[in-house]
Amino acid sequence: MRKIHYNLMRRAALRIPLVAAGLLGSFASAQQQSPLRTAALESHEGLTVSATPWTDAAKYKEKFPKKSPYAAGILAVQVSFRNDSDDSVKVNLSRIRLTVHLDAENTQELPSLSPEELVQAVLKPGGKDPTATRKKLPLPVPLPKGGKDKNADELQRQAQDAGVPTGVIAPRSTVQGLLYFDLQNQFDLLDTAHLYVPELVLMRENRPLTYFDIDLGQH
Repeated sequence: MRKIHYNLMRRAALRIPLVAAGLLGSFASAQQQSPLRTAALESHEGLTVSATPWTDAAKYKEKFPKKSPYAAGILAVQVSFRNDSDDSVKVNLSRIRLTVHLDAENTQELPSLSPEELVQAVLKPGGKDPTATRKKLPLPVPLPKGGKDKNADELQRQAQDAGVPTGVIAPRSTVQGLLYFDLQNQFDLLDTAHLYVPELVLMRENRPLTYFDIDLGQH
């Protein structure tokens, strides 16, 4: 596999579509590209983060054969963290945001949904407009006690199994999985979307890494 040389300058961070997969070898084969959106990636300081928005309903059938989050307005983003350094990297998955720019003065940051929140978002009767002016989405509506049935449990398990399994990436290894964002069917917001990954630390050195801000709108 060809060696990738990383530039430590933030502005020169690598952003290329996954169609240039010759640089990534076996890593590229793990990516399942949507016919509508290909992957975007950024590399610096020994870490490569790749993101592929699933904008094709057919992409969800394998992971969610019965109840698709996409049909409920939820976007899955397949993310991969490849660590080429000699130190483990810890990523705070809960701090990852999908940022959409509604206009010059209005930016919306969407937090990722936990498997439990995904179930609530899929089963709730309706949602608010995610483009409304607010800093974050309202908390998911709790399911009634005893309201969880076998289908809800199965959906939660599927979301858990398909999600990013851990935020710790060992040296010379890759971790990948899905993150979920409630776009409430307004998938056109992806035209301005960025995946923002703000909290990453080299564990042995306890040294923060520069954030990742991956432009999804150009892919």
